[in-house]
Amino acid sequence: MTEVLSTIEDISRRVPWNKGKVVGAKPPLRPKHVWSIRTKLQVEGRVRDLALFNLAIDSKLRGCDVVALKVDDVAPGGYAADRATVRQKKTRRPVKFELTETTRQAIDDYMKAAGKRPGDYLFVGRRGAGSSLTTRQYARLLSDWVASIGLDPHPFGTHSLRRTKATLIYRRTGNLRAVQLLLGHTKIESTVRYLGIEVDDALAIAEQIDV
Repeated sequence: MTEVLSTIEDISRRVPWNKGKVVGAKPPLRPKHVWSIRTKLQVEGRVRDLALFNLAIDSKLRGCDVVALKVDDVAPGGYAADRATVRQKKTRRPVKFELTETTRQAIDDYMKAAGKRPGDYLFVGRRGAGSSLTTRQYARLLSDWVASIGLDPHPFGTHSLRRTKATLIYRRTGNLRAVQLLLGHTKIESTVRYLGIEVDDALAIAEQIDV
Protein backbone atom coordinates (compact mmCIF):
# COMPACT_ATOMS: atom_id res chain seq x y z
CA MET A 1 0.00 0.00 0.00
CA THR A 2 2.84 2.34 0.87
CA GLU A 3 4.50 1.62 -2.49
CA VAL A 4 1.26 2.41 -4.36
CA LEU A 5 0.82 5.75 -2.57
CA SER A 6 4.45 6.57 -3.25
CA THR A 7 3.96 5.86 -6.98
CA ILE A 8 0.83 8.06 -7.12
CA GLU A 9 2.68 10.89 -5.42
CA ASP A 10 5.57 10.58 -7.90
CA ILE A 11 3.16 10.74 -10.85
CA SER A 12 1.34 13.77 -9.42
CA ARG A 13 4.65 15.56 -9.06
CA ARG A 14 5.66 14.83 -12.65
CA VAL A 15 2.36 15.85 -14.32
CA PRO A 16 1.78 19.64 -14.42
CA TRP A 17 -1.54 20.66 -12.85
CA ASN A 18 -2.41 22.70 -15.95
CA LYS A 19 -1.60 20.04 -18.53
CA GLY A 20 -4.23 20.19 -21.28
CA LYS A 21 -5.96 23.18 -19.72
CA VAL A 22 -6.27 26.76 -20.96
CA VAL A 23 -4.90 29.07 -18.27
CA GLY A 24 -3.92 32.69 -17.96
CA ALA A 25 -5.80 35.88 -18.72
CA LYS A 26 -8.96 35.38 -20.75
CA PRO A 27 -8.91 37.42 -23.96
CA PRO A 28 -11.52 40.11 -24.51
CA LEU A 29 -14.02 39.80 -27.32
CA ARG A 30 -13.46 41.92 -30.40
CA PRO A 31 -16.17 44.40 -31.44
CA LYS A 32 -17.12 42.22 -34.41
CA HIS A 33 -17.61 39.27 -32.08
CA VAL A 34 -19.79 41.35 -29.75
CA TRP A 35 -22.02 42.40 -32.62
CA SER A 36 -22.20 38.87 -34.01
CA ILE A 37 -23.30 37.42 -30.66
CA ARG A 38 -25.72 40.28 -30.05
CA THR A 39 -27.32 39.87 -33.47
CA LYS A 40 -27.65 36.11 -33.09
CA LEU A 41 -29.33 36.43 -29.69
CA GLN A 42 -31.72 39.04 -31.09
CA VAL A 43 -32.65 36.92 -34.11
CA GLU A 44 -33.25 33.88 -31.90
CA GLY A 45 -35.40 35.90 -29.49
CA ARG A 46 -33.27 35.02 -26.47
CA VAL A 47 -34.23 38.10 -24.45
CA ARG A 48 -32.72 36.89 -21.16
CA ASP A 49 -29.37 36.02 -22.73
CA LEU A 50 -29.27 39.29 -24.69
CA ALA A 51 -29.88 41.33 -21.54
CA LEU A 52 -27.24 39.34 -19.64
CA PHE A 53 -24.67 39.64 -22.43
CA ASN A 54 -25.17 43.38 -22.94
CA LEU A 55 -25.18 44.11 -19.22
CA ALA A 56 -22.00 42.11 -18.65
CA ILE A 57 -20.24 44.08 -21.39
CA ASP A 58 -21.38 47.50 -20.12
CA SER A 59 -20.96 46.88 -16.40
CA LYS A 60 -17.44 45.41 -16.62
CA LEU A 61 -18.29 43.49 -13.45
CA ARG A 62 -16.80 40.19 -12.31
CA GLY A 63 -18.97 37.17 -12.98
CA CYS A 64 -19.93 36.80 -9.32
CA ASP A 65 -21.24 40.37 -9.29
CA VAL A 66 -23.12 40.05 -12.59
CA VAL A 67 -25.13 37.02 -11.46
CA ALA A 68 -25.89 38.62 -8.08
CA LEU A 69 -27.55 41.70 -9.61
CA LYS A 70 -31.11 42.45 -8.57
CA VAL A 71 -33.75 44.47 -10.36
CA ASP A 72 -33.25 47.41 -8.00
CA ASP A 73 -29.54 47.60 -8.90
CA VAL A 74 -30.13 48.55 -12.53
CA ALA A 75 -33.84 49.44 -12.73
CA PRO A 76 -34.86 51.04 -9.41
CA GLY A 77 -37.76 52.87 -11.04
CA GLY A 78 -39.04 49.93 -13.04
CA TYR A 79 -36.98 50.81 -16.11
CA ALA A 80 -33.25 50.44 -16.73
CA ALA A 81 -31.31 53.50 -15.55
CA ASP A 82 -28.57 55.35 -17.44
CA ARG A 83 -26.06 54.57 -14.67
CA ALA A 84 -25.83 52.17 -11.77
CA THR A 85 -23.66 51.55 -8.72
CA VAL A 86 -22.87 48.11 -7.33
CA ARG A 87 -20.77 47.05 -4.35
CA GLN A 88 -18.23 44.50 -5.50
CA LYS A 89 -18.20 41.17 -3.71
CA LYS A 90 -14.41 40.78 -3.89
CA THR A 91 -13.33 44.23 -2.69
CA ARG A 92 -16.52 45.42 -0.94
CA ARG A 93 -15.98 48.73 -2.74
CA PRO A 94 -18.71 50.38 -4.86
CA VAL A 95 -18.16 50.72 -8.59
CA LYS A 96 -20.21 52.76 -11.04
CA PHE A 97 -21.01 51.85 -14.62
CA GLU A 98 -23.01 53.17 -17.54
CA LEU A 99 -25.84 51.43 -19.37
CA THR A 100 -26.01 52.18 -23.07
CA GLU A 101 -29.32 52.61 -24.85
CA THR A 102 -28.93 49.17 -26.43
CA THR A 103 -28.43 47.57 -23.02
CA ARG A 104 -31.28 49.49 -21.40
CA GLN A 105 -33.67 48.36 -24.13
CA ALA A 106 -32.55 44.75 -23.75
CA ILE A 107 -33.03 44.87 -19.97
CA ASP A 108 -36.47 46.50 -20.24
CA ASP A 109 -37.62 43.92 -22.82
CA TYR A 110 -36.37 41.08 -20.65
CA MET A 111 -37.90 42.38 -17.43
CA LYS A 112 -41.26 42.82 -19.15
CA ALA A 113 -41.17 39.33 -20.65
CA ALA A 114 -40.08 37.73 -17.36
CA GLY A 115 -42.43 39.77 -15.16
CA LYS A 116 -39.59 41.02 -12.97
CA ARG A 117 -40.41 42.94 -9.80
CA PRO A 118 -38.36 45.00 -7.31
CA GLY A 119 -36.29 42.74 -5.07
CA ASP A 120 -36.08 39.93 -7.64
CA TYR A 121 -32.78 38.59 -8.84
CA LEU A 122 -32.33 39.91 -12.35
CA PHE A 123 -31.08 36.57 -13.65
CA VAL A 124 -32.60 33.54 -11.95
CA GLY A 125 -30.90 30.16 -11.60
CA ARG A 126 -32.31 26.68 -11.99
CA ARG A 127 -33.32 26.50 -8.33
CA GLY A 128 -36.11 29.02 -8.82
CA ALA A 129 -36.97 32.66 -8.23
CA GLY A 130 -35.24 32.80 -4.86
CA SER A 131 -31.80 32.01 -6.28
CA SER A 132 -29.62 33.79 -8.78
CA LEU A 133 -27.91 32.36 -11.80
CA THR A 134 -24.66 30.69 -10.69
CA THR A 135 -21.26 31.67 -12.05
CA ARG A 136 -20.96 28.17 -13.52
CA GLN A 137 -24.25 28.55 -15.39
CA TYR A 138 -23.13 31.99 -16.56
CA ALA A 139 -19.85 30.52 -17.84
CA ARG A 140 -21.72 27.80 -19.73
CA LEU A 141 -23.96 30.38 -21.37
CA LEU A 142 -20.90 32.35 -22.45
CA SER A 143 -19.36 29.24 -24.00
CA ASP A 144 -22.59 28.67 -25.90
CA TRP A 145 -22.66 32.26 -27.18
CA VAL A 146 -19.05 32.15 -28.31
CA ALA A 147 -19.39 28.77 -29.99
CA SER A 148 -22.56 29.90 -31.78
CA ILE A 149 -20.56 32.37 -33.89
CA GLY A 150 -17.86 29.86 -34.79
CA LEU A 151 -15.23 30.68 -32.16
CA ASP A 152 -13.46 28.14 -29.98
CA PRO A 153 -15.00 28.76 -26.53
CA HIS A 154 -12.11 27.28 -24.54
CA PRO A 155 -9.86 30.37 -24.43
CA PHE A 156 -12.75 32.58 -23.29
CA GLY A 157 -14.34 32.99 -19.86
CA THR A 158 -16.63 35.36 -18.01
CA HIS A 159 -13.62 37.64 -17.47
CA SER A 160 -13.54 38.06 -21.25
CA LEU A 161 -16.75 40.09 -21.00
CA ARG A 162 -15.38 42.10 -18.08
CA ARG A 163 -12.28 42.95 -20.11
CA THR A 164 -13.98 43.63 -23.45
CA LYS A 165 -15.13 47.23 -23.02
CA ALA A 166 -12.30 48.12 -20.62
CA THR A 167 -9.72 47.05 -23.20
CA LEU A 168 -11.48 48.97 -25.97
CA ILE A 169 -11.62 52.13 -23.83
CA TYR A 170 -7.91 51.90 -23.08
CA ARG A 171 -6.96 51.31 -26.72
CA ARG A 172 -9.01 54.28 -27.88
CA THR A 173 -8.04 56.73 -25.15
CA GLY A 174 -4.89 55.46 -23.41
CA ASN A 175 -6.53 56.65 -20.17
CA LEU A 176 -5.47 54.11 -17.55
CA ARG A 177 -6.98 56.05 -14.67
CA ALA A 178 -10.42 55.98 -16.27
CA VAL A 179 -10.19 52.23 -16.83
CA GLN A 180 -9.00 51.74 -13.25
CA LEU A 181 -12.10 53.51 -11.93
CA LEU A 182 -14.43 51.64 -14.24
CA LEU A 183 -13.01 48.26 -13.20
CA GLY A 184 -13.01 49.19 -9.52
CA HIS A 185 -9.31 48.47 -9.05
CA THR A 186 -7.68 49.98 -5.96
CA LYS A 187 -4.23 50.15 -7.57
CA ILE A 188 -3.22 51.31 -11.04
CA GLU A 189 -0.73 48.44 -11.14
CA SER A 190 -3.64 46.00 -11.05
CA THR A 191 -5.15 47.68 -14.10
CA VAL A 192 -1.85 47.54 -15.96
CA ARG A 193 -1.53 43.80 -15.30
CA TYR A 194 -5.19 43.19 -16.08
CA LEU A 195 -5.01 44.84 -19.48
CA GLY A 196 -1.66 43.23 -20.24
CA ILE A 197 -0.09 46.57 -21.03
CA GLU A 198 3.49 46.37 -22.30
CA VAL A 199 6.21 48.93 -22.97
CA ASP A 200 5.26 49.00 -26.65
CA ASP A 201 1.73 50.09 -25.70
CA ALA A 202 3.10 52.95 -23.61
CA LEU A 203 5.44 54.04 -26.42
CA ALA A 204 2.63 53.95 -28.99
CA ILE A 205 0.60 56.30 -26.79
CA ALA A 206 3.58 58.57 -26.22
CA GLU A 207 4.22 58.82 -29.97
CA GLN A 208 0.77 60.31 -30.45
CA ILE A 209 1.65 63.26 -28.19
CA ASP A 210 3.63 66.10 -29.74
CA VAL A 211 4.88 68.74 -27.28
